Amino acid sequence: MMLALSLFGLISLVEVMIWTGWLWSARKYLSGLVLVSLALISGYLFGVHASLWTAVIVYITLFRVINLLKLIENRITGDHLYFSTQRTSLTLILSQLSVILVAYINSQLLISQHYWLYVIGGLQLIAAIIVVLSTLRHIKHSRSREIIKTTSDRDLPTVTVAIPARNETDDLKLCLQSLIESDYPKLEIIVLDDCSQLRKTPETIRSFAQSGVKFVAGETPPEHWLAKNYAYKQLVTASSGEFILFCGVDARFDRDSIRLIIEDMLDRHKDMISVIPINRLPDSHRAESLILQTNRYAWELALPRKLVNRPAILSTCWLIKHDTLQQFGGFDAIAGSISPESYFARQAIKHNDSYAFVASSNFGAVYSHKLLYEQQQTAIRTRYPQLHRQPEVTATVALSELLFLVLPLLMTVISLITADWTLLLISLVSYLLQAYAYSAIARFTYRKFQFRSLWLFPVAAVYDVYMLLYSMWQYEFGTVVWKDRNICLPLMQYVDYR
Repeated sequence: MMLALSLFGLISLVEVMIWTGWLWSARKYLSGLVLVSLALISGYLFGVHASLWTAVIVYITLFRVINLLKLIENRITGDHLYFSTQRTSLTLILSQLSVILVAYINSQLLISQHYWLYVIGGLQLIAAIIVVLSTLRHIKHSRSREIIKTTSDRDLPTVTVAIPARNETDDLKLCLQSLIESDYPKLEIIVLDDCSQLRKTPETIRSFAQSGVKFVAGETPPEHWLAKNYAYKQLVTASSGEFILFCGVDARFDRDSIRLIIEDMLDRHKDMISVIPINRLPDSHRAESLILQTNRYAWELALPRKLVNRPAILSTCWLIKHDTLQQFGGFDAIAGSISPESYFARQAIKHNDSYAFVASSNFGAVYSHKLLYEQQQTAIRTRYPQLHRQPEVTATVALSELLFLVLPLLMTVISLITADWTLLLISLVSYLLQAYAYSAIARFTYRKFQFRSLWLFPVAAVYDVYMLLYSMWQYEFGTVVWKDRNICLPLMQYVDYR
């Protein structure tokens, strides 16, 4: 055991030395050596001394292996590769050393694993209470409210609806049909054809010219820009409205939707809002259809985001003052960000709390209808960048999901079998609270109770971990395609200096 730990420490020292001096030029060979050695030693440790501690050590080793594979693959530019992999390596090595230290102290004090189950159970209960309170708070504050004072047509601000479109046909047509029927008196609709490969896309846009829809021919994005952000930038340049409403082609609007959004925004005295649409299940017979979108909303609603100044945000439909957008630097400030709306929301929160996350009402509603495939692609495209494209953060989040969302159910079953009634009560209450929060989010997502969400909750948690790990793998070693463009390398090489 001690020999294995000594070899483990020696190999870790070799790994740290990869980023020093001339050894950096030999990183591919050294990374391969360290990778194989880590795998063998970690496997040996778990094989001869299987425990909670060695399981965590093996888990962290998996992410160290991924980081070393990045060095071998050498996909991104030198400076970014150097600093990002060095940070990940040091963080993961220190994490493993901490686990080894705690395991050693635990062995000296002769603390049983049963004790740690109670510690984990207590943490699960605390986490469940936080999630429920945060979910209920977000849902309460996001609900649409009745507008008492209405604004006359003359005093309403001008609004530009800005839509980027690439290789779109039927969805774009349905979106525009819903918009041109709007009763908003000062409305400008602009659609940018983002270098579509399908001729039908610009033809569809031009077919609405007589209804007042403005066509903008998009330009090829510069190297350091994500295509969607560059499309947004061009739309802003072409717009003339005091407010700009950005939306995707999957959005559908009732006749009075835009008026009610503006009235709500003015009533709340906000400069920016994100509209939570009423979602429609793409396939009512497949559990995955319910899980994907609910999981996406759970990340926005279930976490106490106000504590870390990370407001909830959705890209389906969001509205911002034109002047406010420019004040925050426009899209030039976040050229390579996967979620530009998140940046503007944070800035608005800092400036007089002028951002709100608002649910669409059943009257004057905004709807979203995404196919299952589109939901999957959105999850892959957004999950890893949301965690700052860092394997160490991914490891922490994935482990936390398994520990706080999945393990309570397993501990409930184990406690029932072993007749440990105290642990059973703690684990069962934790699980029920988490399942309740998830079902509340599913109901909020689709505006009706989804009975399946109660028993789908642990499945949804495991599925979310899978999507997170798959998103990481695709960004690091595969391709991530959005609108027939591979956004993987531009995004991975983007450095956020904000």
